[in-house]
Amino acid sequence: MIKLNCGSDKMNRFLEAIKNQDYYENFITRSVKNSNAIEGNTLSYAETYSILFVDESLPLQNVNPRELYEAINLKYALTHSLKNNGKLGNGIIIKINELINKNIKDTTGFRKGKVFIKGADFVPPEPFLVPSKMSELLYNYENSDLPLIENIANFHINFEHIHPFEDGNGRTGRVLINHELISSGEIPIVIPEERRIEYFEYLANYDIDGLANMIRELQQVEISKMKEYGV
Repeated sequence: MIKLNCGSDKMNRFLEAIKNQDYYENFITRSVKNSNAIEGNTLSYAETYSILFVDESLPLQNVNPRELYEAINLKYALTHSLKNNGKLGNGIIIKINELINKNIKDTTGFRKGKVFIKGADFVPPEPFLVPSKMSELLYNYENSDLPLIENIANFHINFEHIHPFEDGNGRTGRVLINHELISSGEIPIVIPEERRIEYFEYLANYDIDGLANMIRELQQVEISKMKEYGV
């Protein structure tokens, strides 16, 4: 069973919820399916569940190997985050990205080359600037006067603009949103693929309030989902 260290009422509610195996599997499957779909992965919910929880009653046909690894890897990254909640730092950020890219690019540490983001009207900073940009981002996050959700939204937006890794930046960033929500005693979220364009617009426009409101709304959606499972 996953063990977390926070003792708040909200944290206890999510902790109790994921002790329910059915809800746990649903939360992980929805998280993986939607986060990957935002990046173009075509696996269905049923296919994702079959891969993550080895359900032979749901046979897989013609699954792209990369999409298969994207599902498995993201589950490992999510569970690693759940088991290692606590202060955010470059160590856990890099580890999460390495898990996400395992057997795909097998990246180690921050990117060493320049990257471009399809459809984005900006270019991430040069690779030699990434370590200092990430240190600055973490410092500002830890010392911010913003309310918690706005601070998490601000961190996420700036993280995606830095784009510190060769690949898997979006998936890593969304794991980090939940890492911080859970570590702070908040309910985690699943950003649905249907809201992909809205989500990307918040990132592109540095819209902290827009993303923060989305996070709060999706927390209520997750609470409703927990109630469906009786947890």
